[in-house]
Amino acid sequence: MPAKRPRLSTPAVIDFEVISPTRDRVGESPLWSVREQALYWVDIDGHAIRRLDWATRAVTSWQTPERVGCIALRAGGGFVGGMESGVFAIDLPPGGGTARTRLLQAVQHPRAGMRFNDGRLDRQGRLWASTMVMDGSLAAADGALFRFDAQGLSAPLVRGLVTGNGLAFSPDGRRMYLSDSHPTVQRIWQLDLGEDGMPRNQREFVDMRPLPGRPDGAAMDTEGGYWICGNGAGQIHRFTPDGRLDRSIAVPFSKPAMCSFGGPDLSWLFVTSIPPVQAAPGFDPAFDGAVIALRPGAQGLAEPEFPFAVGGLAGGIS
Repeated sequence: MPAKRPRLSTPAVIDFEVISPTRDRVGESPLWSVREQALYWVDIDGHAIRRLDWATRAVTSWQTPERVGCIALRAGGGFVGGMESGVFAIDLPPGGGTARTRLLQAVQHPRAGMRFNDGRLDRQGRLWASTMVMDGSLAAADGALFRFDAQGLSAPLVRGLVTGNGLAFSPDGRRMYLSDSHPTVQRIWQLDLGEDGMPRNQREFVDMRPLPGRPDGAAMDTEGGYWICGNGAGQIHRFTPDGRLDRSIAVPFSKPAMCSFGGPDLSWLFVTSIPPVQAAPGFDPAFDGAVIALRPGAQGLAEPEFPFAVGGLAGGIS
């Protein structure tokens, strides 16, 4: 079936709240902890992980030794995350400071200057994360999608990515979504996900070129709606499971990077952002790099936790 050609729509303007006093260089990977009632996210180029306590709105930050592209909750506490050199176990000491990191498995990049980027757990708790060349001007399709679980890091399962993004999983866990946000690609794909954890039948879900913004980070709601950041256009788009553009929402910064559902009833959408190289016309630069929360009229799914023991996984394996 050919991918749907999305029709442009006027983005809705709804109330939002700026929830962090910090401004990130590359805000990514918002992650809601139901257990803690707190939001975590990363500042990739700031080498930082941040935490917002929902009740008090207090923000705590930790520095990381490498750029961290994505984090995921670990059962029993802490995180697994994709950084520059591989997948790490990450623990955050109380009160901020320096994150404690331990390499679980190294990745053998095909060239220098690469790192992990977008990542998320599937419904079974397996970590999926893509790699990318950090210098986007090269438009190098050397990135790949990996899976990390009890067996360690898989071989590349999807190759040829320039800037892999948009990972999300359908409520029943049977479909996976993946985008490439680089200006030379701007596509979203849908894949079938088998019980064996292997993605199959990759097909184009949406061609984002006719829409405002490049397809960056994404989230899934309870109805199977796929919410994706339109980076460069200051919009969030929702697509139905059959690829139809359902609605668009305006946000106060030009470069929304990734979104995630959370809050006490999972009805808030958290959106991170990236400051543009040059101020974008029509946007207040005071919001660039901020994290916002808004109610889009949908409810999200609780984030799974990585259930696999990490003590026995050997570091440094490529």
